[in-house]
Amino acid sequence: MLKFENQAHVPSYYAASANDRTSHPPLEAAVSTDVCVIGGGMTGLSTALDLAERGYSVVLLEASKIGWGASGRNGGQLITGYSCGIDTFSSFMPETDVQRVWAMGVEAVEIVKQRIEKHRIDCDLTFGYVVAANKPRHAEALRAWRDAAETRFGYRAYRYVAQDEMKLHVASDRYVAGLYHADSGHLHPLNYTLGLARAARGAGVSIYEDTSAQALTKTAQGHRVTCARGQVDARYVVLAGNAYLGRLAPALARKIMPVATYLIATEPLGEARASSTMPSDVAVCDCNAALDYFRMSKDGRLLWGGKASSSTHAPRELAAAMRRDMLKTFPQLADAKIDYAWGGFVDATMNRAPHFGRLEPDVYFAQGFSGHGVNVTALAGRLIAEAIDSQAARFDLFGKIRHRDFPGGRLLRQPMLMLAMSWHSMMDAL
Repeated sequence: MLKFENQAHVPSYYAASANDRTSHPPLEAAVSTDVCVIGGGMTGLSTALDLAERGYSVVLLEASKIGWGASGRNGGQLITGYSCGIDTFSSFMPETDVQRVWAMGVEAVEIVKQRIEKHRIDCDLTFGYVVAANKPRHAEALRAWRDAAETRFGYRAYRYVAQDEMKLHVASDRYVAGLYHADSGHLHPLNYTLGLARAARGAGVSIYEDTSAQALTKTAQGHRVTCARGQVDARYVVLAGNAYLGRLAPALARKIMPVATYLIATEPLGEARASSTMPSDVAVCDCNAALDYFRMSKDGRLLWGGKASSSTHAPRELAAAMRRDMLKTFPQLADAKIDYAWGGFVDATMNRAPHFGRLEPDVYFAQGFSGHGVNVTALAGRLIAEAIDSQAARFDLFGKIRHRDFPGGRLLRQPMLMLAMSWHSMMDAL
C-alpha cells in the first residue's frame, strides 16, 4: 500500500517554486452536496471546476495536499493526444468514433490553454515540443506518424526535423531526427494544479485537504463518503485518485499499475547557457520504451526526467544516477550542480489508453493516463462534467475500450511488470 495521507509536498523544484501556499481545512462535519470529488490533483480539480461552472455544488476531498501526487511532480509536458497509439482505439470502435477520439485528444490541450487564460494561472505555459529519434527506425516511425495524422485525420501540425536541424532545438549529437509540434508544450505542473484549485474555489467548490475518503456506501439519496472526522452525502461521486485509489475501489486498482518516474533539476544555468543548450525552449522526449524527457524551466534550469520503474523504491543515489543519464545527452553540463531530485507515480493501464467509466450509474471514475496526464486529465474533467449534466455521449466513447487487469494478482503483478520493463530497456540499449 502506498502511504500518502496527511503529507506535505515532496521536496522538489516544483514545491520550492510554488506560487500559492494556500491551505485548506480538513473535513470535520457532515455535509451534503450535488457531487463529491475524491482526489485533489488535475483530474479531480478539472472535474470540480467544470461542474461548478455548470451550476453544481461540489465538495472535493484530498487525502494530503492539493497536487501532492503526480499532478505536482510530473515532467510538465503538455502533449496532444494519448499515451497509446490511435490504433488502440480502432480495436474497440468504428473509424467514425476513432476520428472523434482523435479530435478530443487535440481538444484536451486547448482546454488547458483556455483555463490558464481564463483564470490567469501563472504556470509558465510554453508551446513547442519535439519527439526525438534515437535510431533510424525511430525516424521512420516519426515520418509515418506525421503522414498518418495528415492523411487519416487531416492534421498538419507535425513537422519532421532532420538530423542537421535538431541542433536548432537540442544542443546534442545524440538524436538522428525529430518531430516538432507547435501545439504541444510544457508548463509548471504544480502551479497549474494550484491555479485550478484557486479557480475551483472561486467557482464555489468546497475543498478539504488532509481528508482521506475511507469508505463509499450507497444511500437512499445517492452515496455517502465516510472520512475520519466527517462525511459527505452526494448525489454523484467522482473517483479521481488514480494511482492512490486502491482500497476505495479495488476493481479499478487492478486495471492500473503505479509506475514511478523521476526528475532532477540543475542549478540555474544562466540565460546564455540555457538558451544554447535548448535553443528553442521546447520540451523533448525520446522514442525509447524507457524514455528520457527534458526541458528548461523558466529560471533556466534543465529539468531531466526518466528511469521509469514499477518498483516503489527510488534508485540508490537518485541524483547521481539521473545525472549520468543527463550527461549522455548533454556532456557539456558536467559541471552543473544538481539542486533537486524527486519522483512520483503515474498510473498506467495495460494498453496505455485512458480508463474512463462508471462503477455505478452515478459513480464516475477516470484513471490510467499513462504519462499524458497534463492534457488528458483536462479532457476527463470536461467529459465527466458533461456526463453528469446529461450529455454522456463523448464520455461513453471511452467506455468502449476494454481494459484488462494486470496479470499476476496482488503479489506477482509488480515483479512481472519489472521483468517486462527490464526487457524493453535491454531492447532500447541494443
